[in-house]
Amino acid sequence: MKLVIGLDGHSSGESALAFAKDLAGKTPLCELIVVYVIEWSPFSFQTAEENAQRHKRREEEIALARERVVDPAVAALRDAGLEARAIVRHGDVADTIDNIAHAEGASQIIVARNSAGGLTSRLFGSSTANLVMTARVPVTVVA
Repeated sequence: MKLVIGLDGHSSGESALAFAKDLAGKTPLCELIVVYVIEWSPFSFQTAEENAQRHKRREEEIALARERVVDPAVAALRDAGLEARAIVRHGDVADTIDNIAHAEGASQIIVARNSAGGLTSRLFGSSTANLVMTARVPVTVVA
């Protein structure tokens, strides 16, 4: 079984991680895929120089998200004896999480309900509704 855990870089993500960790501990051969999506629109009309700067910023954001959010989460899951890895992407939050879950053959998506911003605040706006209504696998939203 594969579980996708959507993190937003806020403390509320800990509840999603804890829920997934508990579920994985009860499920043999479970892989946890920790996902962080940086909201990013591909639709921008810029010069070649502006696009180069945007690409550099994008790479810096990915490195920062890995260092501060997903790598520590994956390390904690592995320290608990679980199989875990990370994916950081740019894009629309709901679509990107759904696409990752579908591509990975995940059984479930797990996200947290409350935060001061980031994924879950977007989720309980249009992104949550979109993810819950359009995801191709079940979505669990935890408090």
